[in-house]
Amino acid sequence: MNKCLCIAFLLICFACGQKENVVSISGRKIVVNDSAFLIKGICYHPVPKGSNSRNFESLDRDLVLMNEAGINTIRLYSPVDDKEVLDKIHEARIKIIVGFGYNQDGHFDILSGSFADYIIKYKSHPAILFWELGNEYNYHPNWFKGDIKNWYMALNGAVLKVKEIDDNHPVATAHGELPDSLALSICNDIDIWGMNVYRWDDPTGIFGKWKSISKKPMYLSEAGADSYMTISKSGYEQGENQKAQADATRKILKSTFGNQEVCAGLTLFAFVDEFWKAGNPDTQDPGGWAPNSSGVPYDGAPNEEYWGIVDIERNKKEAFQVVKEQYLNVKETN
Repeated sequence: MNKCLCIAFLLICFACGQKENVVSISGRKIVVNDSAFLIKGICYHPVPKGSNSRNFESLDRDLVLMNEAGINTIRLYSPVDDKEVLDKIHEARIKIIVGFGYNQDGHFDILSGSFADYIIKYKSHPAILFWELGNEYNYHPNWFKGDIKNWYMALNGAVLKVKEIDDNHPVATAHGELPDSLALSICNDIDIWGMNVYRWDDPTGIFGKWKSISKKPMYLSEAGADSYMTISKSGYEQGENQKAQADATRKILKSTFGNQEVCAGLTLFAFVDEFWKAGNPDTQDPGGWAPNSSGVPYDGAPNEEYWGIVDIERNKKEAFQVVKEQYLNVKETN
């Protein structure tokens, strides 16, 4: 191969490599490499039994299960500063939504501005789908001197900072439920609105409401059900109840994928049970709010340690098969 051909070949390879990293917005769609991308995702925060800290010792096994279930996106609540982990996820053909917290003691957080360091470091990594700032902080004005406007102003400022650094990936936030007019007016530079939505087993109503107030993409950054019934209700018996979780999951996914003209998909909560949340991290403990106090199916109580579609040992729950059925068979609409 002569010198000119070698240079041309390298330029083509470089251009192709760059193209892999471009994620954009077209109307209400998320676009990856010029093709609409439907999020068939999962929230992922792997904490081993007996621990309170996330680690990725089970990543290889988890990625095999995710591939089996048709999962194409992982939502992370905090950044992973480990290229090997990101590389493995990319090699599994899965994209990542990277979340940043507001105050994480200066560790890649919004308050210190160090989140920008992470974006500079990893903005060219092909696994990145988009950046996400905050997780339902609208429920916690007390974290922002009692005025949620302080969060929204910090959020939009951080969005603009991301866009200065990286013009190849959109910027999102995960909002608790539908954002109100205050949030939308202050945070008008956000590209994608994630919404954590728990409306029993049917989130359908939120899609029409979003369509009426915004033309931007949205996705369900959290939705789902746990596999423990605090009380007997709606034909489901008290105690561990995988059927209740599976039935609710099926209805939630059907509703979401039936509204693709508005919704770009979802990251179901969650991949694996989390023993660290409600009691002794060595044991699985029921725990959550009082029954009938929230929109969690079917008992109204979010038993925090039972949300996985696999258990802590990676045994598949009934909900895993539902996710697999829905994710592998859903037809994407243009």
